[in-house]
Amino acid sequence: MKFQTGFLMPWFVGASVLVLAGYATIGTGTREPAPEYETVAAARGDIEDTVSALGALQAREFVDVGTQVSGQLRKVLVAIGDAVKHGDLVAEIDPVVFAARVEASKATLRSLGAQLEEKRAQHELATRQYMRNESMFRQNATSQDVLDISRAARRSTAAQIATLHAQLEQTRATLKVEEANLSYTRIYSPISGTVVALTARQGQTLNANQQAPVILRVADLDTMTVVTQVSEADVVRLNPGMNVYFSTLGRPERRWTGVLRQILPTPETINNVVLYNVLFDVENADRELKMQMSTQVFFVLGQAKNALLVPVAALKLHKTPRPRTATPDSAGPAPAAAAEEPRQQSYTLRVLKEGQLEERKVVVGVMNRLVAQVLSGVGEGEEVVVQATPEPKRDRRNAAKRAAKL
Repeated sequence: MKFQTGFLMPWFVGASVLVLAGYATIGTGTREPAPEYETVAAARGDIEDTVSALGALQAREFVDVGTQVSGQLRKVLVAIGDAVKHGDLVAEIDPVVFAARVEASKATLRSLGAQLEEKRAQHELATRQYMRNESMFRQNATSQDVLDISRAARRSTAAQIATLHAQLEQTRATLKVEEANLSYTRIYSPISGTVVALTARQGQTLNANQQAPVILRVADLDTMTVVTQVSEADVVRLNPGMNVYFSTLGRPERRWTGVLRQILPTPETINNVVLYNVLFDVENADRELKMQMSTQVFFVLGQAKNALLVPVAALKLHKTPRPRTATPDSAGPAPAAAAEEPRQQSYTLRVLKEGQLEERKVVVGVMNRLVAQVLSGVGEGEEVVVQATPEPKRDRRNAAKRAAKL
């Protein structure tokens, strides 16, 4: 938690310890000190109630650029820190093997095309022979066997043509795969950004059979994401859309602001502490924020400017008595339920006015561990009792002894 305490200085500098009563005369004239009260004047200032957490910076949008084919990394065309645009060529895999496969598939297509032309010619010849034999058979000029053989030859060539068509489709599909693999040897940046990491070196052999090897990482550094870890006790007080600010280790005097974007539902447990990842974004046009920078983050639960403030130590929780409800034996109808009113934080405190203590009921707004905003019940400049200084026990014992002698 972070609290604005600058405005408390005049309180503690000007805080007065007042004596409510003088010394009381007992018998022979011996006097005992009365209790003393430490007071602070209600003053105006700024107050802020926050939840604090530690975080780290990362790019909101980044891509690990890898290769979909295996082979030797022939060229790496970028270095760490280079700016790239979407579609820029960043690396090349040796394309010789893939180009050869494409040529082989094209040659297979040409061969199948020639075979198809041959089968079409044979089918045309078989069709003519069948029609001729059918005409001769009707004239009893040929036998049934000759007609059946010509019919079978015609159907056989038709089936062979269908087979060649299927082989052609299969080879065309294979050619598309080979051409795609050949295109994958040229690796392009999928986004515009900055090269922030290189995980492969020129000349290195990459194996993409198990998983796509990562060559480099491209990140858009114009918008950064702060990832913070908030404990389970504090995360319930956070909501998406609330204001948040942070500072970095190198620039503690500068404040960056943002809006809470997301609370991830799955926590992490570190040393038996349950922590939730909370994310928010911040613009980084000047590129002052870098990857993995540490941040001190403050989620703003409430704040008030030029508010009337009193120390939290002066407040005592005000207990409101519960209203009595009618019993089943009560006569008459039950009263209608009152409309629910907005909940307010009610406290009591003591004010020292003209040497007399007054107990006040006050309504409190924003409150942190040190001070609280008073909405009603106390005026500016009034002396609020922080604590009472009890009289020393030794003095009380001496006073009792002197009274016994009398």
